[in-house]
Amino acid sequence: MGKILIYGMEASPPTRACLLTLKALGLPYDYKVVNVLNKEQHSAEYLKKNPQHTVPMLEDGEACIWDSHAIMSYLVNKYGKDDSLYPKDLVKRARVDQRMHFESGVVFGDAFRSVTKIILFGGMTVVPKERIEAIIQVYDFLEAFLKDHDYMAGDQLTIADFSLISSISSLDIYAPIDSAKYPKLSAWVKRLAKLPYYGENSQGLQQFAAVVKSKLT
Repeated sequence: MGKILIYGMEASPPTRACLLTLKALGLPYDYKVVNVLNKEQHSAEYLKKNPQHTVPMLEDGEACIWDSHAIMSYLVNKYGKDDSLYPKDLVKRARVDQRMHFESGVVFGDAFRSVTKIILFGGMTVVPKERIEAIIQVYDFLEAFLKDHDYMAGDQLTIADFSLISSISSLDIYAPIDSAKYPKLSAWVKRLAKLPYYGENSQGLQQFAAVVKSKLT
């Protein structure tokens, strides 16, 4: 097996989700920074491999795979010693997929991307009320997902947790999670933070937080 190469930017939640997955699987990899703020993802070399010019991207031999959710499921399917992180049982897998689609479309796609765009690139220095409300609605859903379970897709850690923690910990910078209102969600965040490889999220999160806080009044 050749060494896996992951392209990304640690401040990016999807990149962090993939790094968590790589560490959880114990896979050796090389990491190449692609600074999207400097538009490095638009280089001819990168576009040839990923015409959508997104991060993260995984290069494994001749295969180039982008979208964090596709990368994470690929890694577990190919290299996982078991299927615990991405179950083969159809019902359990559907639950993991649903949570990741929720992260892609609602958490990252709507709540995170929209507020980050106006703060980092739109010149706004205060998070608008409607964006706070969108984030709070995300927290409401996640608290419900966790009603009877310790993890987002059931009673065991899966790639859905990696996908969501990277974005939720980032949203917490804009709208801190109220532990009294969201006890299950708060406990889940603390549970994930105890993972021995959680530094793959926290390091990039600190970078992201520093940039955001420099923009907010």
